[in-house]
Amino acid sequence: MKKKDNRDRVLQVRLSQEEFDAIERKFKNSGLKSKSEFVRAMIFEGHLVYFSENELREIHRLMNNIAGNVNQITRRVNSTGNIYENDLADIKEMLNKIWQPLLYFQSQLLRLKR
Repeated sequence: MKKKDNRDRVLQVRLSQEEFDAIERKFKNSGLKSKSEFVRAMIFEGHLVYFSENELREIHRLMNNIAGNVNQITRRVNSTGNIYENDLADIKEMLNKIWQPLLYFQSQLLRLKR
C-alpha cells in the first residue's frame, strides 16, 4: 500500500518570464516527472554553480575549430603522408586558448564535492 503524501504546504515564488522559461528548460532536461519533484530536488539536493552561457558557447566554438583543423590535417596526412609543423603549432595554440576556461569549470565542479 502506498503511503499518503502529507505535502500540504505551498511555496509561492515570483519570477520574471526569463526566469520562468529557464526553470522550464531545466525541468524538461532533468528527466523528473513533476515540477514539484524538480524544485524539491534542486532545493534539497542541488548545488548552485554559475556557468556563463557565453563562456560555454565560446568553449564550444573553440572545440569546433579544433575539430575542424584536426579533420583537415588528417585528410592532408592521409593524402600526402606528411604532417606539417605549422599544423601542429596551430592545434597547440588553440588548445592553449581553451585550457584556462576548462580549468575554471573543473575548479567549480570540484567545489561541489566539498
